[in-house]
Amino acid sequence: MHIRDYLAAPDLLSLLNASAGFLSILMLLNGNYIFSAQFMLLAVIFDSLDGWVARKTKRDDQFGFGKNMDSLSDVISFGVAPGMFLCVASSSMFLPYINIVVGLLILICGILRLSRFNVLTNDNDIIARDKFVGLPIPTTAMVLGSFYLSGIFSANLALLIMVVIAVLMISTIEYPKFKGIKFVVIGGLLIIASCLPQGIMSLIAYLPAKLLLVFTSIYVIIVPLMELYGKLLRSGPHVR
Repeated sequence: MHIRDYLAAPDLLSLLNASAGFLSILMLLNGNYIFSAQFMLLAVIFDSLDGWVARKTKRDDQFGFGKNMDSLSDVISFGVAPGMFLCVASSSMFLPYINIVVGLLILICGILRLSRFNVLTNDNDIIARDKFVGLPIPTTAMVLGSFYLSGIFSANLALLIMVVIAVLMISTIEYPKFKGIKFVVIGGLLIIASCLPQGIMSLIAYLPAKLLLVFTSIYVIIVPLMELYGKLLRSGPHVR
């Protein structure tokens, strides 16, 4: 069958996602870290919109074309791009090759996370419609991109944070899904504001990027803490 028989509107957004990821890598190789981080964040907007458009248009993805397009694009934008960004931005670490190891960990865990997601979405009895099993892979770009653009970037801290995120991606912790247009709009506005020229960002103390980093970090941290708290309550001593 011709490619147009499979292609739908959400797939065009997936291609924009992949394109933003590619441009992020290209900017990184040219030594422009700021543009690289900004393109990573823009990829998050396209990734959010393709799912929203698919739901609004009630797309019947009978052959899984859209799902595969989305996952392949995510590997580029949220696996390869953040992994390479971390490798280059942390290239002067005191421990040789640790940046490469962590960058590779992001890519590997991202691929595993997406592969599991595709398997689980084929079984409606296993995965809940309002939950993600494991941390969603766009978090890599949101955390790393906003951290770099916040004006408080630390290579040492970035390596530690991204190790935690990589592990959480392949965990069984259930993260809530935010499907509403309000979340897409608010997140999109913060991302766009974070991509303002650096002259403007410095005047407002890099506030949008800092807010994006804080909100994303809360999402990353609070869910595992709540799950741990619930387990402690269930396994605690029972007083008669």
